[in-house]
Amino acid sequence: MEEAHGHHVGAVTHHELNQSLTTLQLWAIAVGLVISGEYFGWSYGWASAGTLGFTITALFVAAMYTTFIFSFTELTTSIPHAGGPFAYARHAFGPTGGYLAGAATLVEFVFAPPAIALAIGAYLNVQFPGLDPKIAALGAYLVFMSLNIVGVAIAATFELVVTILAIFELLVFMGVVSPGFSIANFVKGGWSGEDHFSIASFGGMFAAIPFAIWFFLAIEGVAMAAEEAKDPKRSIPIAYITGILTLLVLAIGVMLFAGAAGDWTKLSNINDPLPQAMKFIVGEKSGWLHMLVALGLFGLVASFHGIILGYSRQIFALARAGYLPRVLATIHPRFKTPWIAILAGGVIGILAIFSDDLIVIGGQPLTANIVTMSVFGAIVMYMTSMASLFKLRRSEPNMDRPFRAPFYPFFPAFALFAATICLIAMIYYNLLVFGIFVALLAIGYGYFLTTAKRREESPLDDLIESTEELAAEKI
Repeated sequence: MEEAHGHHVGAVTHHELNQSLTTLQLWAIAVGLVISGEYFGWSYGWASAGTLGFTITALFVAAMYTTFIFSFTELTTSIPHAGGPFAYARHAFGPTGGYLAGAATLVEFVFAPPAIALAIGAYLNVQFPGLDPKIAALGAYLVFMSLNIVGVAIAATFELVVTILAIFELLVFMGVVSPGFSIANFVKGGWSGEDHFSIASFGGMFAAIPFAIWFFLAIEGVAMAAEEAKDPKRSIPIAYITGILTLLVLAIGVMLFAGAAGDWTKLSNINDPLPQAMKFIVGEKSGWLHMLVALGLFGLVASFHGIILGYSRQIFALARAGYLPRVLATIHPRFKTPWIAILAGGVIGILAIFSDDLIVIGGQPLTANIVTMSVFGAIVMYMTSMASLFKLRRSEPNMDRPFRAPFYPFFPAFALFAATICLIAMIYYNLLVFGIFVALLAIGYGYFLTTAKRREESPLDDLIESTEELAAEKI
């Protein structure tokens, strides 16, 4: 048995991607992936839960993400692989587990960018009314796919710059509205339109879960840059932990300062809550307002650009392992980036953009539903990742773990419990979209069953050998 597996035992992982990312660049990817969620989307949670109800929902979701990231970091440093969650689940549960985690991650990362691209298009349309938002969204895809193809170091440096600008802008927002800060504004009608808590408030708090998730969605994408990190076992824990803390402070600050600036009900059903909150304090014609609107693009661009990096590495890793057509694992000979995977995810996103008004599900346009679909993918992936952590702790106690989840088993158990609650609430409020999500996974599983031979023939990466193969080597 040892001879048959001799080329795996003690093998050094073959890194086809360029290892050039620093800790600071990884932090910028972690924050940049998410930061558009601080600008828009979350305020819809106020519409269903009120400011106080949504604060409880947001704190619950923040606790889920914090415990999840501390636990997920153990997996990322133990198995620093471009497949991220796919690699962990495959290692823990074999090919079928790898399929479920890989498919869920793919749904999350391929379906989030079209919505952000359309937000970029709508934003540019405000500045340049003659510009069609869909053409602008297409332009955003072309520009940022090109930047990702040209090289990960250039892409990550760009991400660092726009992320710092986006954070600066959020701090400016808080500073500008602070003179009008009144906690009385924030708490007025804070429980689903009432001034006191009632049983009815619970429904609104559950309905608001997806909007709280939007505050943090996609931070786990750093895992997919692990093969391109200079020193993943040291830099990834620092990037993840400082990243989640940065986002926690920004999320609480933005929500509190916006809600305390004036009548929060006027901000609860719109896509630009921050400029509108500023108007309460500085009026319509202030230069501060124009600066916020002019710089608002940076948050959207940081997330859009970072998620392209994430989806392309997931497609690349799945193709390299034989789960997707092998051509998608092609590395550019000069730039050392998975250029065909970058283009493939972009084609899906561009088709979604131009189908936005043509495909209506449950009375909503396509992009509103694919954001929900993206969240379903994320939650399923969080659950499979935490299950993988528990399984690997039992089945491979001697695995090299440069970072161990603190307060084990409580942190991963809480993350798994909270993700389950989120999934139940999401299904209850989005049954039709969940049905489509399950149908997509079922179709994908049918394809997965036909690719067994190709997966067997794929070069085995020692980082994602299943536990059965590892056990076989020890015989």
